[in-house]
Amino acid sequence: MKFGLVPINIGVASPEQMITTAQAAEEAGFESVWTFEHVIVPVDYDSKYPYNNTGKMGAAPETPFVDPLIALTAIAAQTNTIRLATGVNIISQTNPLLLAKQAASLDFLSGGRFMLGAGIGWLQEEFKAMGVPYERRGARFDDYMVAMKKVWAGDVVEHESDFLSWHGFKSYPLPVQKPTIPIIMGGKAGKIYERIAKHGDGWFIPGAGLDDLPPMLAALRAACEAEGRNYDEIELTVMWGPKGGAESLKALADLGISRVVTILGGDGIDGIKAIAEAHIH
Repeated sequence: MKFGLVPINIGVASPEQMITTAQAAEEAGFESVWTFEHVIVPVDYDSKYPYNNTGKMGAAPETPFVDPLIALTAIAAQTNTIRLATGVNIISQTNPLLLAKQAASLDFLSGGRFMLGAGIGWLQEEFKAMGVPYERRGARFDDYMVAMKKVWAGDVVEHESDFLSWHGFKSYPLPVQKPTIPIIMGGKAGKIYERIAKHGDGWFIPGAGLDDLPPMLAALRAACEAEGRNYDEIELTVMWGPKGGAESLKALADLGISRVVTILGGDGIDGIKAIAEAHIH
């Protein structure tokens, strides 16, 4: 089982705290560190956060959200082996050409350690602030996934769609990883199964308990069969708390889960060491 830690970029008091936490995770044997993304946190909002019963995310507007790619670049420069992942970046509200450039650059600078966690987004107020339509964000996401991979391929880019008009250019450096940067899809609603089958190398499954997973995984398997995709190629990641213990890890492994990501709590580095001693080593 691979172990990840999240969020490495939220609520940090200093750059040193973020970097030393990542270094401690690497030393303890964690496979990856993960970020969350919001460009803004509205003082009030009508959009419903989909991953808890309150409908609100657990972050005040004053909470530091260090930009994921900048945070992971800083961590990349001060670590050697730990993988760097976004969990997830909101693809539909960004400029996909700039993101493709940034992602390839981060993979290049880190020696091929980057995984792009990709989500559609739920916070309509954030889309408005970014100047991007909230409507058709799913179709925009699908189009951006195809277009970004063309940038990373290294060939002359040709992509004409409802959302983009890209012609006659290249963008280097290319990602170090081959065939390309792994795309880890986030979310559990809408066309998520179809999107994973078409575009994803993995699935970061949010807010799912052991009892929830079997029907979700069956739905993903069916979507892969419909798409002609090998289900076994999809790397499955779930959130996990240490209170679940070794039994829960075995149960997850039996379902085919290959990575668990645990929330970075207030105990910080001590908590990282405790998880490593109990479950990694």
